[in-house]
Amino acid sequence: MKIEFILNGQPVQVDVPGATRVVDLLREHFALTGPKEGCGSGECGACAVWIDGVTKLSCLMVAAQLQGREVTTTEGLGEDDSHQIQQSFARRGAVQCGYCTPGMVMSGAELLRQEKNPDRAMIRKKMSGHLCRCTGYHKVVDAVEDAALLMREGKK
Repeated sequence: MKIEFILNGQPVQVDVPGATRVVDLLREHFALTGPKEGCGSGECGACAVWIDGVTKLSCLMVAAQLQGREVTTTEGLGEDDSHQIQQSFARRGAVQCGYCTPGMVMSGAELLRQEKNPDRAMIRKKMSGHLCRCTGYHKVVDAVEDAALLMREGKK
């Protein structure tokens, strides 16, 4: 099945079985390693990407669902990890092993597009669909809070 969509700002066309999972399509056909398969059942959030600007779990979607849509992965947020949330995750130590980080970054960035001044409860709620065994989540909340502050101050 030929599928055409926008991937990280660029139009792409791929011919794959329509039942190919989006996480597999992104990793195997486009070499985008940000989205990770953690559980394969929508429980961990490691595979989160944006579909038309909304965070979705790519392990639960099939390639055919991408036709005509816009897909953004963590690689597409900013050149050389330049999006403020990516920088804040690194600066605040919210990156441990890094496996779950891209999914959390996508959810955090979506929250910051919707809410310029999220409180810690809002951040925790947005991150509740992500499992992490390394950070303890406090640093993740700190990172999103830090990114929000810097973005309000006009930084990337």
